[in-house]
Amino acid sequence: MKTTLIVLCAAAGLLAGGCSKKTSGGVKLRSDVDSVAYVIGMNVGLNLQLMDSTLNVAAVCEGIRDVFAAKTKLSMEEAETFYLAYVNYLLPEKARAYEEQFLADFARSNRSYARTSSGVTYSVEEVGDQNNIPASERDSVVMRVVIRSVDGRQLYSSYERGDSLRMVLSEMTRGLKESVKLIGQGGRIRAWMPSSAAFGADGSKEFGVGPNATLDYEIELLDVDKYANRSRRGNLR
Repeated sequence: MKTTLIVLCAAAGLLAGGCSKKTSGGVKLRSDVDSVAYVIGMNVGLNLQLMDSTLNVAAVCEGIRDVFAAKTKLSMEEAETFYLAYVNYLLPEKARAYEEQFLADFARSNRSYARTSSGVTYSVEEVGDQNNIPASERDSVVMRVVIRSVDGRQLYSSYERGDSLRMVLSEMTRGLKESVKLIGQGGRIRAWMPSSAAFGADGSKEFGVGPNATLDYEIELLDVDKYANRSRRGNLR
């Protein structure tokens, strides 16, 4: 963490001239060195924007100036402690509060949607076979799934991949498990899942999901293979 902060400040420091409080006529690139510094500054700025687009730019520039003046308001140890607390506790709490408000507002504005106790906000688009609904943790299902982010970006689609997913209920996230239990074989459901019922702080590389992500699922339940039936067939052999 210390190394990260030092490297970040050192790279961003090349931008310090562009962070002065008073500028007129924009940045003047008087030499190749200034041009390179500006390009590095753009890169740092773009990366910081990806990290958190709500960052106070003036505060970032103040931190850079203080590093160059050797008059930082925090020691490296204090900066590390605060940053870790922010990333591990404060930021997730903010994300959860936003997520809860988003899903509550979504449910209120979409009367066809209901909510489970875990916050999964869903609409059953086709009920399916009510005599063949997955229930046991050992039941397995075959399904087609589309996963989108809150801003509508498609993260995964088994339709586009030309395949389907076979999963045992015990292997599913809580939100996915709740969703398939609401429909029978042949059913379809649209479900918005809070991160706590999806992939949480870890995200999922397999599905391209980042940490603490609210997700929009479309699920089509193609087949239900109930463990009780498999067990019964095995005993009859």
